[in-house]
Order: sequence, then C-alpha cells, then structure tokens
Amino acid sequence: MFAFSLTIFWGALLLFLVQPLIARFILPWFGGGPAVWTTCMLFFQLLLLGGYAYAHFSISRLTPRRQVITHLVLLALAVALLPITPGDDWKPNDGSHAAGHILLLLLGCLGLPYLVLSATGPLLQAWFSKANPGVSPYRLYALSNVGSLLALLIYPFYLEPQLSRQAQADGWSWGLAIYAGLTAWCGLKVWKSAAADGTDAKQEDAEAPASAWRKLLWFALPACGVMLLLAITNKLCQDIAVVPFLWVLPLSLYLLSFIISFDSPRWYHRAFWLPLFAVLLGMVLWNLYQAESHPDITPLATLYLGTMFVACMVCHGEVYRLRPGASRLTGFYLSLSAGGAAGGLFVALVAPFVFPDYFELHLALFLTAALVLVVLRQDPILPFREGRARWAWAFPFLALAALGYGLADVATTSLHGSLSTTRGFYGVLKVNDNDAGNDGLHHLTLQHGATIHGLQYVDPEKRTDPSSYYTSTSGIGRLLRAHKPGGGRRVGAIGLGCGTLAAWGRPGDTFRFYEINHDVAHLATSTFTYLKDSKAKTELVMGDARLSMEREADQQYDVIVLDAFSSDAIPVHLLTLEAFDHYQRHLKPDGAIVVHVSNRYLDLHPVVYRIADKIGFPAITIDDNDTAYEDAGFYGSDWIIMTRNEVLLQQPLLRDVTKETVEFPARIMYWTDERSDLLSILASEEGSFLRWLQGL
Repeated sequence: MFAFSLTIFWGALLLFLVQPLIARFILPWFGGGPAVWTTCMLFFQLLLLGGYAYAHFSISRLTPRRQVITHLVLLALAVALLPITPGDDWKPNDGSHAAGHILLLLLGCLGLPYLVLSATGPLLQAWFSKANPGVSPYRLYALSNVGSLLALLIYPFYLEPQLSRQAQADGWSWGLAIYAGLTAWCGLKVWKSAAADGTDAKQEDAEAPASAWRKLLWFALPACGVMLLLAITNKLCQDIAVVPFLWVLPLSLYLLSFIISFDSPRWYHRAFWLPLFAVLLGMVLWNLYQAESHPDITPLATLYLGTMFVACMVCHGEVYRLRPGASRLTGFYLSLSAGGAAGGLFVALVAPFVFPDYFELHLALFLTAALVLVVLRQDPILPFREGRARWAWAFPFLALAALGYGLADVATTSLHGSLSTTRGFYGVLKVNDNDAGNDGLHHLTLQHGATIHGLQYVDPEKRTDPSSYYTSTSGIGRLLRAHKPGGGRRVGAIGLGCGTLAAWGRPGDTFRFYEINHDVAHLATSTFTYLKDSKAKTELVMGDARLSMEREADQQYDVIVLDAFSSDAIPVHLLTLEAFDHYQRHLKPDGAIVVHVSNRYLDLHPVVYRIADKIGFPAITIDDNDTAYEDAGFYGSDWIIMTRNEVLLQQPLLRDVTKETVEFPARIMYWTDERSDLLSILASEEGSFLRWLQGL
C-alpha cells in the first residue's frame, strides 16, 4: 500500500507543479493575458485525457507484466527528453495564432513527460487492485488530488518567490527521475503478483456494463466543472493580474472538491449541498444583474469562487455516486478526463468563436443546474417519480427555466449600447456610443473587459482633442507639453488602445506604437481616427512589445510610454527589471520613461519606484484624479515619470503638481522575470479582495 500511495502522491505533485511552472515561462511571450493560462489548461486537459486513454488501453489489452514494461520504457524516454524548458526558438514573431503556437510549444517541450505522468492515477490504481484484490482503490484517487493540491499551494507561496524559474525546472526534472524509480518499485510488486490473464477476464466480465445514461453523466458532470473553473479563472485574471497565485486559487478549490468527494461517500450529502447550490445560483444571477452598481471585486470574487466550489462538489459528488466497481476503473476515469478535456476545449477554443463576450460562465451555470435535475430524475430511490408526488418536479424545472431566462437576459443586456463587440485571444473589446446630448460631448469609448481604454469625441472640432487618461492635465499630457513641445520627438508607446496618445503628435514627431492585439489595431485604424488625424508620423509594430524591443536596433526614443493593460490586469513581464533594461537601451540619455499606474485593485507605485531606484532614474508621480470628469471625457489617472533629465523634472508643468513621495514598506521589492510578488502591492482602498487573499 505504501509504495503505491507514495508513487501516486509524488506523480500528482509533479503533474500540477509543472503547470504553473511552464505557464510562467511562456506567459511573457504571448502578452501576459489570461488566455495564455486558459490555453495551457486546455493542453493539460487534453494530455490528461491522452494519459487516461493510454492507461485504459494498457489495462484492458496488455498483461500486467507487459503493462509494467511498456510504462517503464515510456518513463525512460520521458527522462531522456529532459529538460522541459522552452528555448528562444519557440518565441513567437507576432501575436497572431497564439493559441496554436502555445499548444505546439507545450507539446514539443512537455508532451511525453506530461502524458506519462497523467496516466499515473488510473494505471497505478489498477495495479494496486491487482496486487491487493478486494481493496477499494478509490481513496488513492483522493490521495492523488491531495498531492495535486499541495503542489498548487507550495508553488506561489514557496517555489515562485524562493527559486528562479530555471531552478524550478531543474528541480522538477530531478523529481521526474525519482518518480521513475518509485514507479519501478510498484511495477516490481505487480510483476511478482501478476495473475493469469483468464482470471483478469473473469473479473472484468463479473460486472455489468454501465448504462448509456450513466456514461453520459460521467462525461458531462466533469465537463461542467472544468467550464466553471476556467470561466471564473478568466474573470479573476482579467480584472487583476495574470499571475500563478490567481491561477492556483480556483484550481485548488476545484481539486479540493475532488478530494472531499472521492475520499468517502459520507462527505457529500445532497440535503446540504443541493440547497446551497441553488441559493448561490440565485445570488450569482442577482449580482450579474447588479454588476455595474458594485464594481468592488471582493464580494463578487468571493461569490464566484464559492459557487464554483459548491458546483464542483455537486458535480464530483454525483459522479462518485455513479462510480463503477474496480474492474471498470480505467474506463470510468477515461470518461471523467474526456469530459474535462471537452470543457477545456469549449472554453479555450470554441467559446471565443461562438460568444461575443465571456458567456461560457452563464452557460456552465445553467448546464450544471440542468444536469443536477437529470441526475435526480434518474435516481430510482428518490420520491416524486409517480402518483401525485411526481408533479413536484414542476417546481425545480420552473426554477431552471427562470435561471436560464435570467442568465440569457443578463448576457443580451450586456451587449446593449455597443456599436461593436469583438472577442479574440486577448479578450473582449467593445465600442460604445455615449451620446451626451447637444453639448458637444458625444463620444465613442473603447472598452476592454471592465475597463475603458480610451475615447474619442464625435464632433469634428473636438475629435483630435486628447481625452480620457491623456488630457493636458494628466502626467503624460504635462510631460509632452514640457518636453520638446514644438515637435521633433521620437515616442515609443507600449499599448495602443484607440490611439489617443497620437493626439499629442506635432509636426516632425514620430509616434511608434507596440500592440499585440490585432483587434485593437483594427479598431484604432478604422473606428477611431487618432492615428489618421495625428500631425506626427505614426508607426505600428505588431507583437509583444518586449519581444519586439529585444529584436529591434536602438530606437533612440525621447519618451517611452508604458500603458499596456488587459482590462484592468497588468502584464507583469512588462514591469520587471529585465524589461526596463530593454527600455533603457532604446532611450536617449535625456529621455523619459512614463508608466501609467492607475489601477482599481493594485498599487503599482512601489514596484515602479523600486525599479527606478535600482536603475538610477529619479522618479515623480503626477496624480490627475482631482480633475476627473468622466461625462466630459476627463478620466482620473496616475502616471510615474522616470528620467535622469533633472532639468525636465524642474519644469513648472511637472514640478508644481508632483505628488509628494511616500515611504513604501521594505518588504516590497522590484520585480524580475524570476520573481514577482503580487500580494505585496495591495491597493490602499480598493484592494480588499487581495487583502482577503493575503489573510488566507
């Protein structure tokens, strides 16, 4: 028992340690958006399905000794293919076809090791059953999920802050070698206790095949769980930051539901979990209706995470109730894995094409509720199946219809007032028409997720006016008024939005924009006219800004503007010390780096100031929130200006509004590609969600 328990635990630990590890390696190459993690999760689900299929084939077609030989040979090949770290030749040239590029990269670097590890759970549980006849192997599945959960918890809190990425990858490689040894130990036990093939066949035939309905539920319930997991992870990462901690929190809750459900049938009681699920569904629907009135993410995130956990408890608890005997174990796990892969495939690849916004969350909630009713309706031990009592089923089905109508109404209402909605790999973009009447303030806004990324007045006399975060009183507006205002400047802008920054262009200027999202570029050159109307020469470089700057010759910029956000989330790789090394290479000696740090949930000031201090750039903050008047197109903003040009910092336009520098806690350090600490930069007023996370 000990050998199998240790091997299954260790294999699951490695299986889930490598997920955030490899995702963090490639995240900077694809813009740092939440879809990178979603695509990685799709790969993991598909390879998990492949591993389960291999285990099912091995158990059903091969003798025990051939199973051992086959698995050990595959493990030896996997170890021989180490290390798993992707080389620079995998870096993309631009931001197109990102999902396919990520899947090919992961397959090339991690394919076989992950496939072999994925087979651990069902294969070794089947081996355990052969070596220990009559002993249930299902608690080993719960142990497997304990190992997975432990991996997810130690990664963001210990491995990520303490070890470099390369050290993490090297340690994982040694871990895989240890796993190969442990598997050989288990294989030796199976080899010695292998029974005749005829005995195995009789055991297989002793149990009747599962019904088609039961097999369908084995597939559909896990699919809904994965859809909810990925949809809620997308929401958290889109509005805060794409970092391992916010990947592993929902995934940890998802695994916890597996652990509880598969440990023992005593943990899942319908009388508790089903009413709780119904109440939470009602609360989610209400909050979706009220989302615009409650921008604080704390109650919404708590509600969504709680609903996901309870929904997964229901899905996995019902799946466990429908489990077969040990002789059909691998087929059961194969169905679970296929459902999970289908859910991941839908969220990562199908939903962006069929839904204009993130409506897979709405669909997953409805499908989970519908499946629960199907399960209950098929259960022969429940009442309400015949006689007068059967009319009681009308009430839950009416409630389901009301839920479906409400979710559909919320989805359609969210699209009202939008001139266009575009969804792609990097998120949802909406162009909204804000007609303020006949006062000349009629304008169009570009919204990315929950955040406005710029606006433009419709009135021809005002459409070239800088607006939103780029007004004349903003930090960037003041800098461009003070630094070579007559023209002749070369400006590099990381992040395009609707192109508002180009309104500051003067004859002789060159404004060079770096943008990874082709949908943003299309809107900025068609719907919005800042680029076309600018007096400056404008250039557009497609692809991740950091990768583009790595490849380019020195650009000799007078000003570099860092203003790249995905909704309100920050691409962490653009705020690291290594990224600023690239910015300095492209900057003139008297030039300035300007960083837009406005954020609802994170206080980015200390991170930028720590980097400024490290590279020897004096820095000032210009807070323009007092002049905010959103109806008129003036948005509050915080900008940090970094420059060695002391004369520039003494210009009255900057000096007179410089915000007094405050002391930041010593625990906050500058970020690097190897280490970044999200939890240390909690926003002073609206970071309550992250404060809550830090207190966990």
